[in-house]
Amino acid sequence: MTTLDLRHSLALTLCPGLGSRTLQRATQHISPAELFTATATTLREFGLSQDAIHYLQAPDWHTVDTHIQHCIAQHIQLVGYFDTAYPLLLKQISSAPLMLFCKGRLSLLSQPQIAIVGSRNATATGLDIAREFGRSLSDVGMAVTSGLARGIDGAAHQGALSQGGATLAVLGTGVDVIYPRRHHSLYQQVAEQGLLISEFLPGSQPRAEHFPRRNRIISGLSLGVLVVEAEIKSGSLITARYALEQNKEVFAVPGSIRNPLSQGCHYLLKEGAKLTERVEDILEEVRFFSENGLYIVESDKKQEHCPVLQHLGFEVTSVDTLSQRTQWPVERVLARLLDLELEDKVERVLDGYIKLARG
Repeated sequence: MTTLDLRHSLALTLCPGLGSRTLQRATQHISPAELFTATATTLREFGLSQDAIHYLQAPDWHTVDTHIQHCIAQHIQLVGYFDTAYPLLLKQISSAPLMLFCKGRLSLLSQPQIAIVGSRNATATGLDIAREFGRSLSDVGMAVTSGLARGIDGAAHQGALSQGGATLAVLGTGVDVIYPRRHHSLYQQVAEQGLLISEFLPGSQPRAEHFPRRNRIISGLSLGVLVVEAEIKSGSLITARYALEQNKEVFAVPGSIRNPLSQGCHYLLKEGAKLTERVEDILEEVRFFSENGLYIVESDKKQEHCPVLQHLGFEVTSVDTLSQRTQWPVERVLARLLDLELEDKVERVLDGYIKLARG
């Protein structure tokens, strides 16, 4: 991202009343940079609020530049909504953040992730389970995403780190603020080996309303959310609810009916979450493969929206044509066609593939 693009992206982030939906609608007609030179009438036609229009016509460039210089000094990387590094899964949620402030290995944003969340007051057994899943997911190439909170979150991060694996911590503070303080060492480990992420400006202190917002990013980045131990009324269930709204998989570890920390998991299981005892239970629902070092992720829940299947009819269609229609590389199209063929959804014929009628 150029300095000019960065200034525009951060200014859009600071613009009051401007969300990702409105921004997407506006940028179907003009570029993000042109929003700053468009007339009030044009911006109003795009659905922008009066506060947003006033800001865009007279941005506080001094504040924007001050934030950028601070980030540079603190080695904080900025990833705007239109940046190529912005994670595709997160962009698909209804309230995607316009800017991510990051410290660590930025490439992890595109790595397949499973979120592990649970109680801050977890039992010793729950902590062991979270660490075990963190290790197991790392062993199969999955990154572990959580919120750096004490309890299950911290144990999940530790499990991934213990295997030299990747872990992402989404913070409810500025990315340069360590919270809770007891996780100072863990924060440093994640910064060195994984990735710290926040949508809040650097220096932002913990506030109660920040954490539900953080939870939607945890689920938005991930293929699915695993809940280990949770009360009925807890942030973990908020994360699971976000996951369901985002059409992500939800996994839950069962526990004793006498343990109040099992109630949240049992509630999720009654609502259709997958009972999860081992990492294979997760891998049955999600899968991924690597293409030229970039990870491509797929979830069984999203197969009905598969671009390859959508662009394939009952007439013979070549792989090259499918590649052009989906804007996917040929190798990725072939890998997806193999999956669809094994699922009896397509058939390979001379000169291409055809969609099979669903009976």
